[in-house]
Amino acid sequence: MVGVIADDAGRILVSRRPDHVHQGGLWEFPGGKLESGESPEQGLARELSEELGIQVQSSRPLIRVHHHYAATSTPLLVPSEAEESASPGPTPLDSGRHVLLDVRRVEVYSGIPEGREGQPIDWLEPEAMDPSVFPAADRPIINTLRLPSLFMITGDDPRRTEEFLERVEHALDQGIRLVQLRAHDLDDHAYHRLASAVYAVCDTRRARLLLNREPRQVADVPRHGLHLTARMLVNLSARPGRPHELIGASCHDAAQLEQAARLGLDYALLSPVKPTLTHPDALPLGWRGFADRVEPIPLPVYALGGLGPIDLRDAIAHGAQGIAAIRGLWPDV
Repeated sequence: MVGVIADDAGRILVSRRPDHVHQGGLWEFPGGKLESGESPEQGLARELSEELGIQVQSSRPLIRVHHHYAATSTPLLVPSEAEESASPGPTPLDSGRHVLLDVRRVEVYSGIPEGREGQPIDWLEPEAMDPSVFPAADRPIINTLRLPSLFMITGDDPRRTEEFLERVEHALDQGIRLVQLRAHDLDDHAYHRLASAVYAVCDTRRARLLLNREPRQVADVPRHGLHLTARMLVNLSARPGRPHELIGASCHDAAQLEQAARLGLDYALLSPVKPTLTHPDALPLGWRGFADRVEPIPLPVYALGGLGPIDLRDAIAHGAQGIAAIRGLWPDV
């Protein structure tokens, strides 16, 4: 069990691992092993009480991360409690080890966190976290913390530029901070022109714009990242884009989700969860089907297809980062 604890400024609590253990000296999110008979909520509350001296009143699912540490030439020393797997797995020698991190966001707690076991603690903004000083299994958690729960995909009509920009502005005024520019019917020149205008609107409001276009076609277009179609995704052998850009992809099955993880993308969309007008012939996954497919994937995954803000609680309860939508989030003007 791993806990994500935020202060009033949105900074996240991290603690430093002892030098003598596996992944020693790195920073991590606090937590520990779930004991027999405990629910996830109970186990997390107990561990954070022991480690930090706080009492957790409520928490919610954030992400589950499966990670395999490769074999080493020397035996692993005492593993972190937070890295203990629920299944026995290999012994902690040079055969490597598999860990499962069940991560929950702490929503309400009492007490003042302190390193009860002598561990240094700190509060960091997600954007300021350096993934290289965290264990590899913790790095997807950083991606999750940097992403919002609502992801808007632009709708009709991109040819009516003034009205289109009004809709984007209205969405940003309502709190949207992640926008995918989807305008497949525009030629390259028109898409570039529209993307530049949308980027300016997003950038001034500290929102991020992702371009849904072949990477080579938007090489010189201002953006905060790229969104890949499933067709683009399956034909890639390496992560595209510039360093530090946000890169994600649309997925429709487990194989595509696995490809997104192999490429080291920052997020994925999985659809359709419910019937949708965009793809009326596609068989909906349902929430159970969605949960089954995302559980083994170490990426934040947005639920897509026939969804709106009313579905956000269900999405999070079934392992989603949040919801992505066109009609459900694209505002009327």
